[in-house]
Amino acid sequence: MTSAGRPPEAGGGLATLRRSGSVTELLFLYECATAEPTQLRPVAERLGLTVQATSHSFRQLRRRGLVEFRDGRYRPTVEGVAWLHGTLGALADDVRRRVARLHVIRSARAIALVPLAAGASVSLELRDGMLSARPGASGPSRGTAVATAAAGALVEVTNLEGIVALEPAVVAVRTISDADLADPSLAAGLAAALPGPRELVAAEGLEAYHSLRRVTERPIVRFATAAACVEAARLGVPSTLFVLETDLPRLLASFAVPVPPPLDVLPVRAARRGRSQGRRRRAERAP
Repeated sequence: MTSAGRPPEAGGGLATLRRSGSVTELLFLYECATAEPTQLRPVAERLGLTVQATSHSFRQLRRRGLVEFRDGRYRPTVEGVAWLHGTLGALADDVRRRVARLHVIRSARAIALVPLAAGASVSLELRDGMLSARPGASGPSRGTAVATAAAGALVEVTNLEGIVALEPAVVAVRTISDADLADPSLAAGLAAALPGPRELVAAEGLEAYHSLRRVTERPIVRFATAAACVEAARLGVPSTLFVLETDLPRLLASFAVPVPPPLDVLPVRAARRGRSQGRRRRAERAP
């Protein structure tokens, strides 16, 4: 029901049932249309309600002209039958649309971490952002290898159960100032700020890419950098994104996605000092 004194509009689907009591009234009207009961108690028992609550639903529906007590039976009116058909039809259509949007994955391809035999039970996990399969059924996501696969090969896994946990990784944003571009020590700062070999490296803009290209031969993402880092973070792969300070506000706006990754924003020089201090502390603790 959408407003006092009026039934909900047919065609609204599940949204029409949000008002308190709407589901009860719909079920009560269905009972009247299919069973034409002579008493409210059997209806209340089938719906799991008290007789008082069922009586209240009847009064509400009668006030709206949807049900009546005639010839000793509770029956829907012509308007009640029309509304019941329209509402149930809209609900069925709405549920079908929602179910169609739910993708239930029963099989997937993964990278075999070791040789796998056909029919072997495997556990799935993310390694460097890639779905990987290992022998055993102890992991949170499990399945069965369809065919024999060598280590490093793709293997199809079926009979999937469970969920592969996705822990978002951090996107480290490292800024370069205009003054840094003319400083000969920038190269050393960039080299120190580079992440580990399994992490993503990206450069937003010509200046950042040109400066970074001079200190590393690693692949550098140049285009759609924010989107690439968001996707990597979603799959648990950390990334470091270099950008000119003046371009930082525009870049950060690109991370305004429904589920943004955790960001760590620092100037290149501050990041370099942090790493140097960390190495110094580790050296001091060493025996």
